[in-house]
Amino acid sequence: MTLALTHAHGDRITVVHEPTGTELFAYVYRPEAAWEAPKPYLHPIRTLSGALVTDYRPNDHRWHKGLQLTASHLSGQNLWGGNTYVHGEGYLPLHEKIGSMAHTGFDEVSADGDRAVIAERLTWHPYDGELWADEERRLEVSHLDADTGCWSLTWTSAVTNRRTEPLRFGSPTTHGRPAAGYTGLFWRGPRAFRDGRVFTAEADGGDPMGTQAPWLAYVGEHDGRDGHATLVFEHAAANDHAGEKGTHPAHWFVRSDPFAAVAPSWAFHDELVLAPGDTLTRSYRVTVADGAWDRERVAAQVEGTAW
Repeated sequence: MTLALTHAHGDRITVVHEPTGTELFAYVYRPEAAWEAPKPYLHPIRTLSGALVTDYRPNDHRWHKGLQLTASHLSGQNLWGGNTYVHGEGYLPLHEKIGSMAHTGFDEVSADGDRAVIAERLTWHPYDGELWADEERRLEVSHLDADTGCWSLTWTSAVTNRRTEPLRFGSPTTHGRPAAGYTGLFWRGPRAFRDGRVFTAEADGGDPMGTQAPWLAYVGEHDGRDGHATLVFEHAAANDHAGEKGTHPAHWFVRSDPFAAVAPSWAFHDELVLAPGDTLTRSYRVTVADGAWDRERVAAQVEGTAW
């Protein structure tokens, strides 16, 4: 067997690459501080050689935790964590706006050869604990390649509105702050990855903030050991969502300064509105690779690995 799972019940699931002994990631579903909008997350995430590619509770944003699904503005609530952006007033400590995502159960936790699956059920709540949404989440490890030093994680979430009124997904940008469309699947890189190289399927260089492309790559250099790592973020074509304002294609939120962060935002420029009883489904793939990959190598990897 190539991959193995360890489940510390009520806490986390750890996926290990047995030939090298590397812990590829821990999926932590234990609730944490209420101010940080409790929700499951992946940290640490590592390359096949064991290099760390995520950060956890950095001192600038304690609610940034590895890789997690977030909702920075959701019908007046903040399921992102920390201060809430209010247009004209900036970020305010509005505790009564902080919501949460809660683990309710697993439908599958398995490992077979070079594939591993975690299928989970969750609920989404505003500050007062009311049920706003159900989520079915599936994480799958695949495309593990020891020769090229990479592995992939596919994340699919299906969120169903359980309210009697629409759920409005937004971001600081939809509420008036330019270039702050963070929401959806969010990655926070290690402090060493600051000023990393960013490129997309559409452009090699420039600022991709708020733009569209099928994939985006981030190359960072490690502290504590020599070398680099490359993370490739992809969103499925089916992620383009038809809503009351038309389609909602993903736009990239990305920063390399003052910290490394990437999100294929589901509400960068415009709110996404989910009607009562409707389900919003999003699929993403994150490839974690040892080394500094160039644009041609990333493109070949993306083209050669089917969803």
